[in-house]
Amino acid sequence: MDFALSPTQRRLRSRIVEFARSSLGADAAGHDRDASFDRAGWDACARFGVLGWALPAEYGGSGFDPLTSIIAFEALAYGCPDNGLVFAVNNHVWACAIYIATQGTDEQKRQFLPGLIDGSVVGAHALTEPAVGSDALSITTTAVRRGDSYVLDGTKCFISNGPVADLFVVFARTDPDAAPHGRLSAFIVPASTPGVTVVRDIPKAGLRATPMGEIRFDRCEVPVRQRLGAEGAGYQIFTSAMEFERGFMFAAQVGSMERILDGAVAYAARRHQFGRPIADFQAVSHPIADMRVRLELARLLLYKVGWLKREGRMALLETAMLKLYASESLVDTALAAMQLHGARGYVADLPVERDVRDALASTIYGGTSEVQRNIIAGLVGLPSARER
Repeated sequence: MDFALSPTQRRLRSRIVEFARSSLGADAAGHDRDASFDRAGWDACARFGVLGWALPAEYGGSGFDPLTSIIAFEALAYGCPDNGLVFAVNNHVWACAIYIATQGTDEQKRQFLPGLIDGSVVGAHALTEPAVGSDALSITTTAVRRGDSYVLDGTKCFISNGPVADLFVVFARTDPDAAPHGRLSAFIVPASTPGVTVVRDIPKAGLRATPMGEIRFDRCEVPVRQRLGAEGAGYQIFTSAMEFERGFMFAAQVGSMERILDGAVAYAARRHQFGRPIADFQAVSHPIADMRVRLELARLLLYKVGWLKREGRMALLETAMLKLYASESLVDTALAAMQLHGARGYVADLPVERDVRDALASTIYGGTSEVQRNIIAGLVGLPSARER
């Protein structure tokens, strides 16, 4: 495995960092304060091609290979200080568009991918329910076949991008009598479909520029042609796509870790106490050293996932390890930066405390740290973990 960036990848990374610094995040504090979606930032990302980096060129995307996609999204998060905007973009790509790109029919791709790529359509993923999170097989939303359509009924909760989404990938129970892994099916549901309602916006501690909501499907009629994959294949589709969500979405966490590290190094060099830079004190320099170690290890896991997917190989174990390590490392790095900045790290008019709040969610979405440890334990051969 050679993870050295090619000249083309290095030039791409530089272009993305320059774009993100110059065009994104100027009002990150305002969008965080108001919990508002940065539509201007979204449109800028669309014009730059961000939404189509990982999607097929024939539908308007860039067709980046998996490792190049990871490098690109890592660079975006490194350059953009608005973690909420970056998360909204990643959620759109890795929790919605990628399902259609990898599992959709040619007709579905032609119909839905161009809008998802050019930014005119905002995508969201609707699986979680008020009483169901990681236990996907227990969802209660139903999809009943009636002729050439399915009728969806149920409520989805904690849906990132939900209040502003134009398109949902929805998981519902189609056959309650089937074996557990064959009960679910996936559907492509435009938000304009009669019966789709945003019940409420859900306020949250961090990532506030990514709207989160509760979505109701009430006698929502969806044509059979908008079913994603075969009936009963929903769980397999979800499991397959989670490699992308847990692996590729966490490129942003690695980019954020490097941005936070750079900020901590710069602050420690210019901040003086007791007649010298605080970087001279081991109590400051050692946590910064730990930040760098976490960054390098997380990046190695990240690039290994990209390499495996580029080679067409499965990466269930590696994505679970990456998701676990990168998310917990981001939290540790953000908290260390807050401590290093002292009072300046805690006040709301500087980005350090926002980075802490934004980081906390990473150990929850995409499957909690506890769920990742269960997955890892099962994949290394512990029978009790496999049974869960």
